[in-house]
Amino acid sequence: MTETTAVPLHRQLGMTDDELEAVIGELGREPTHLELAMYSVMWSEHCSYKSSKPHLRRFPTTAPWVMVGPGEGAGVIDVGDGLAVAVRIESHNHPSAVEPYQGAATGVGGIIRDIFSMGARPIALMDPLRFGALDDARTRYLFEGVVSGISGYGNSVGVPTVGGEAVFDDCYRDNPLVNVFCLGLLAHDDLVLAIATGDGNLAVLLGSATGRDGIGGASVLASAGFEDGAEHKRPSVQVGDPFEEKRLIEACLELYERKLVVGVQDLGAAGISCAASETAAKGGMGMDLDVARVARREPGMNPVELLTSESQERMLAIVTPEQLDAVLDVAERWEIRATVVGRVNDSGRFRVFDGYFDAIGVPGANPTPPPGDVPIIASSDAEPVADVPAGSLGDGPVYQRPLARPADFDEIQLDDPARELRVRFPDGTDLGAELLALLSTPTIADKSWIFRQYDHQLFLNTVVGPGSDASVLRLKGSGKALALSTDGKARFCKLDPREGAKLIVMEAARNVACAGATSKALVNCLNFGNPEHPEVMWQFSEVVDGMSEACVALGFPVIGGNVSFYNESRGDNIHPTPTVGVVGLIDSLVDVPPSIALRDGDAIVVLGTTTAELGGSEWAAVVHGLVGGRPPRADLEAASKLHDLVRALVRDRAVNTVHDCSDGGLAVTLCEMAFAGSVGFSVEMPFGAELSAAEACFSESANRVVLGVVQSQVEVIAARAASAGVPVAVLGVAHGDRLIINGAFDVSLSEAKTIWTQAIPKLFA
Repeated sequence: MTETTAVPLHRQLGMTDDELEAVIGELGREPTHLELAMYSVMWSEHCSYKSSKPHLRRFPTTAPWVMVGPGEGAGVIDVGDGLAVAVRIESHNHPSAVEPYQGAATGVGGIIRDIFSMGARPIALMDPLRFGALDDARTRYLFEGVVSGISGYGNSVGVPTVGGEAVFDDCYRDNPLVNVFCLGLLAHDDLVLAIATGDGNLAVLLGSATGRDGIGGASVLASAGFEDGAEHKRPSVQVGDPFEEKRLIEACLELYERKLVVGVQDLGAAGISCAASETAAKGGMGMDLDVARVARREPGMNPVELLTSESQERMLAIVTPEQLDAVLDVAERWEIRATVVGRVNDSGRFRVFDGYFDAIGVPGANPTPPPGDVPIIASSDAEPVADVPAGSLGDGPVYQRPLARPADFDEIQLDDPARELRVRFPDGTDLGAELLALLSTPTIADKSWIFRQYDHQLFLNTVVGPGSDASVLRLKGSGKALALSTDGKARFCKLDPREGAKLIVMEAARNVACAGATSKALVNCLNFGNPEHPEVMWQFSEVVDGMSEACVALGFPVIGGNVSFYNESRGDNIHPTPTVGVVGLIDSLVDVPPSIALRDGDAIVVLGTTTAELGGSEWAAVVHGLVGGRPPRADLEAASKLHDLVRALVRDRAVNTVHDCSDGGLAVTLCEMAFAGSVGFSVEMPFGAELSAAEACFSESANRVVLGVVQSQVEVIAARAASAGVPVAVLGVAHGDRLIINGAFDVSLSEAKTIWTQAIPKLFA
């Protein structure tokens, strides 16, 4: 490459010309290579949220029970009895597309560190996943690798994966989404924040040595789209060691319990440069850091590599000099590396040296260099190789990206699939084949192939695990429990991002209510395409407003989240895919909540109203390729009434069975309940001029829950529903070995269940 065609360094690092000028203006000079590298990773989309900040401020983030909101490693809520819960959801999309096993595994490792950096013991993981169609060999490779990475890391580190979801849509063929949710438990007094205070306090790097794996990892991979040939980015994916992480968890929890640390931050995106500068800036302090103190895995590593590597299993702890020996003793006992790499000061600047601390008497010593490297000679006259205002690395540019409603938005919404489907399936048509086709689609099919690879009973807290509406964890010693649900239907958001976002929040809260819990907080992972496309930013803005409106109406805040942009390949953006995790509180857990399994002889009752809403449904879009229309209406007032009623019925043990109605409509919901209970059903669906038989079966109208009720209690349930202002209908009874909706289908329970359970395994046969 000639000098005239050479790409400037700042552009190679993903920075614009304007961003370089901003750095020069901040420093009053040209940046060094190290400084430019630090700004490039810290100002990346993944780290700085430069396109999303103006919108994220609109989320409701406060409530009396919120102890820590957005901006820290995890959100924290008070759950009573002196206990708190830390919650976080993150993405590892691009690393997983490049190297599925390690991408997913290190996503798990990173989210776990976010939780225990707050002083909490991680006790549960969930995995909302999105892939292309499983008839594609590469998609199967990615899917298998991601599930193996999650199970391999989670099982080894000792944190149970208690739930999640897997969705398959062709928009994710080249850009899968790997989102990971983690929850931890802590005492109020153990809460730790990522802050460096106290002139003279020391920054101790805990955990693994630093290698070249992960240089330009999440911070860079997640800040650009994918094109053909992305395999060359494989070295940027971090490599995880769950056994090192397990030791790191235990060591850090002991440090918190003994009050040996001032602040802690995990080393994730942007590595040491992020952790050190952010903790200093949050405390209004400065920090000197000596890269000669950083233990290296490989010879020949330079300061740029050491500062920006995203090698896993590392934490930065701020400790007083008086507590240093105690901290080092804890590290030695847990067999983890601990090295003093920095010193806090009141300069407000972040300075990086390479061979300085040994010469000026900072506690500790340079580690033994890897084979092939010579020891670094320290000098008290060493000049810094980087010297920047500490806050400037975290105060990157903020862009007001242009917004534009997609040009075909109205056309898509007017393309209602109901018209075509009424012609294809007039009343009287046998819908049995349609039901079986739905049950065989991977998004609806049995997911036990996935969750059987996970240990979901570690800690013995799991009361309800994968396969139910919500996972339930007991809070030992308190009599309380938590209900967790992750949800996100991108197809609804594609058709109407604001309404779709409301529907996602409503479904997650509805699932939590089905466990008898009150929703307390939401975390979100906002997966979108290229923010430089105005249509994508319009979708993003609409989703934020829809989600905010739903949270306000349903009474719980957004306490944290993650934004993942540049989910595109070959110029095509994924559907807007917000995934949410909702945490609910059960005040008194006296028994296992009702399951989704029907019981022989029980009456089948549906709460809520079914209307002809097929836009974005699994039946219309997946089985018949009709992808237009409007999503179901998101009635937030009706949702609030329904959630209150369902929660009360579960709390009072008034029902035997409860199941949220969502993907596939009432027909699929009833089948899932029949499969779980090994009993058939015979029901009558109300249909006619306004609602065809097919629409009654497969419409995905929101705000519906199906109950299994002892026959003698049907009138009591109906009266309670009427009093609560919730529509109610008795559909039929659970019995026999056939799945029957009169006027729609009559299929064998065993045949349908076999198709449902074998759909995913058959694709890997």
